[in-house]
Amino acid sequence: MSAERGIPLLLPWPCFPLQSFPGMRSSTTVVYCAIDNLIPLTGRPLLGFSDFLDHLSSEGIPCVWITARNRLQLDSTLRRLAHLAPFIAEAGSGIFLPEDYFHLKPARTIRLGRFTCIPLASPQPAAAEALDQLAKESGIDVVPLGVLSHRELTQNTGLDPREADLFRQRDFDELFFFAGTSEADVQRFLNQASRKRLSVRPYDPLWSLAVGRNLPACIHELSKLYDRALKGRSFSVALATFDESAELFPACHRSILLTDRAHPAGSRSAADGPPPKSFPLFSPGTWDSVLEAIRSRHF
Repeated sequence: MSAERGIPLLLPWPCFPLQSFPGMRSSTTVVYCAIDNLIPLTGRPLLGFSDFLDHLSSEGIPCVWITARNRLQLDSTLRRLAHLAPFIAEAGSGIFLPEDYFHLKPARTIRLGRFTCIPLASPQPAAAEALDQLAKESGIDVVPLGVLSHRELTQNTGLDPREADLFRQRDFDELFFFAGTSEADVQRFLNQASRKRLSVRPYDPLWSLAVGRNLPACIHELSKLYDRALKGRSFSVALATFDESAELFPACHRSILLTDRAHPAGSRSAADGPPPKSFPLFSPGTWDSVLEAIRSRHF
């Protein structure tokens, strides 16, 4: 706490180079975990998930978080759970690396806040400009989040004012909603975005547009860095609930699906790749079973 101003001082985010993790030399497994359904935007993670992360860390198995959130939204969670591995933010827009995590530096990086970032999507304002142009060309009305007042922002997102303000501060994608459009209009908008090679995806209750976003490419780039650091081929394991699995599972060697009543075991969201190993999300022994599957590579 600063005695002069009474302002709490933020301690540096603790981070260690990849090679310093216990067990790293004996493990070439890297977990790619979609966290948005496992760690709420506010509140605690699902029961057992924090312990699961601790076990992975103690065994030297990196767990790369994958999220549609931005780095500012994620910051307090990173500190609270002492997450020391990279994360992929804004749904495959960029890879964020702890300081000095890899001794061999990536070829192309930018600095965003306190993170080194490997950008896959074009940084803002590229997405904002692309959305404006696409709306004009298609004749479809859209409302970017950036034009809303604080009161309108909290009403449309359901978040408190502070969280809502963090929510709209994006590094890569542009969040928006359609204004008075039909399903046919939305589909026409999506078709035109696809022709222009723009990534548009739902972000309930909003939509997100990015220029060049690519989650599989993020995983490919990170895998190359792990291969160099481990001096061998890394083995990628995807971990996700059903609605976050479509892009992620085909990009990894093996996958683990966390099931629920709406999407029981046997549900498939992606046709490519081997079938995932399934565990019930809310079962008391699930995280122990997931850890053992990753540890033993029994898929």
